[in-house]
Amino acid sequence: MQTPIATETKARTFEQRHLQVPRSARYAILGSLEADLSEVWIVCHGHGQLARRFLSRFLPLERPDRLIVAPEALSRYYLAAPKSEPHPPNTPVGASWMTSEDRDFEIHDYVNYLDLLHDQIFAIVDRTKVRLWVLGFSQGTATIARWVARGQVDPDRVVLWAGVLPPELDTESAGRLVRRSPLTIVVGLHDDFATPQRVSEQDARLQVLGVPYATMRFEGGHEISPEALMRLTETAG
Repeated sequence: MQTPIATETKARTFEQRHLQVPRSARYAILGSLEADLSEVWIVCHGHGQLARRFLSRFLPLERPDRLIVAPEALSRYYLAAPKSEPHPPNTPVGASWMTSEDRDFEIHDYVNYLDLLHDQIFAIVDRTKVRLWVLGFSQGTATIARWVARGQVDPDRVVLWAGVLPPELDTESAGRLVRRSPLTIVVGLHDDFATPQRVSEQDARLQVLGVPYATMRFEGGHEISPEALMRLTETAG
């Protein structure tokens, strides 16, 4: 009888490096950059959404003096497992702002991307003549919060809809969210993600960070509610 030979597999450590590359980012707009504008909105979608579909949720806000811009996250993927290869052309696709893999670089990339988009918009639009809203939905709430905290944008209103603050925000960076007006939190009463417990935990965290905020609740779930959108603008002041 032969004795099995013991083998030891040694884990290899590979060096990982990063290279910055030019690439194309996609965004959708509702309105005209050349119009006589009073408001610009930059709205970031949630996980698994695309810019043009997300932007359709803002049609109730359409107005000649209002421009709404929806940047699309840089990482796209198939939402459904394919039944065959290659993927059929009608396979649904979504986009994600980031994952836990290579986290810091993904955050750095999308903050730079949003800064570039902001600069492109305001190379045409006179920033001094418009009120700038930034709104993040679901996964987009952390995206917007990080952009305001780390980027070059200085919004008049910040709205976090159906999501939570990123965990790394400290008092100084959170303070940038409320430089011009209190932070607005929008939550559906039947949201499976923004549960009462998560909302309560975030309320406590905002108080610890010393961030003034207002909460708006609406009858609905994890969604952009047209009624809540209209109420948001009516109470803007």
